[in-house]
Amino acid sequence: MTPLVFIDGDQGTTGLQVRQWLAGRTDLRVLQLPAEQRKSAAHRAEALNDCDIALLCLPDEAAREAVALVRRPGVRVIDASSAHRTAPGWVYGLPELAAAQADRIAHAARVSNPGCYPTGALALLRPLVDAGLLPADYPLAIHAVSGYSGRGRAGLEDHEGANAAEAAPLQVYGLGLQHKHVPEIQQHAGLAHAPVFVPAYGHYRQGIVLTIALHLRLLPAGVTPGHLHAALQARYAGQACIDLQPLGGDADAQRLDPRALNGSNRLRLSVFGQQRSGQVLLAAVFDNLGKGAAGAAVQNLDLMLGLAARPQRQAGQPLAA
Repeated sequence: MTPLVFIDGDQGTTGLQVRQWLAGRTDLRVLQLPAEQRKSAAHRAEALNDCDIALLCLPDEAAREAVALVRRPGVRVIDASSAHRTAPGWVYGLPELAAAQADRIAHAARVSNPGCYPTGALALLRPLVDAGLLPADYPLAIHAVSGYSGRGRAGLEDHEGANAAEAAPLQVYGLGLQHKHVPEIQQHAGLAHAPVFVPAYGHYRQGIVLTIALHLRLLPAGVTPGHLHAALQARYAGQACIDLQPLGGDADAQRLDPRALNGSNRLRLSVFGQQRSGQVLLAAVFDNLGKGAAGAAVQNLDLMLGLAARPQRQAGQPLAA
């Protein structure tokens, strides 16, 4: 029987994107509630227990409430909120995190979709920690800029609504250094201490550029930018969704456009090194609504359903926007 998927919260930013990614597919069915039933706990509970996989595109507390409504043992859940990303009993939904992670997701009953920023940070950090090239106690600082859609409807209203002309071109936030993504990054990267995380929103709709600076003198003796690049290359060989840029070339002439992969479920990684100064810059570019949210959710959905890999491009949207 064709699997039935219920998107709880299909009118939110991520939920609408997931619907677009699934539009036109015939290898699954999508259950949608009429507008008048979307806020009814009884109707939502019925849908949550009738489906094969529930995909939660809800705020954290609402996601916890939705999980509590699931009574039928056969129902599997993908939670796109941050409610369960470090919770026991949940499989972390970044298939490229480790060699067996995709298989864990494929057989899991409960999967927590990664956060947008952690997706880029973990893709850069975890292979280096696993390879012993980056000490777990390294004093890390992570900088990232996302499109305003990362704020959800509030961001869209501020930048596309009646007062859009007054929107700031760049807003750095999380200055209390307690951003909710920090525990997620620390746990899944295998870090001994919480990294400093400095996020920002830019005056463009979607796309992320994330950078992490390293000093070679603080890494194990003899580690070079080439070693770091080789570790990433070894980890992601054959991974359909991750592109590792070549090391070297005229780095001063290059630019990182956060919008370069918009509309796709791809992640582009780069290593820039300056041997003379002993400095390295790790970088990730991806779509906060693609690999950072809806695209990742659909990737996990396909793994859990055992379906063939889908094109890594959102239907009807170009790769660059």
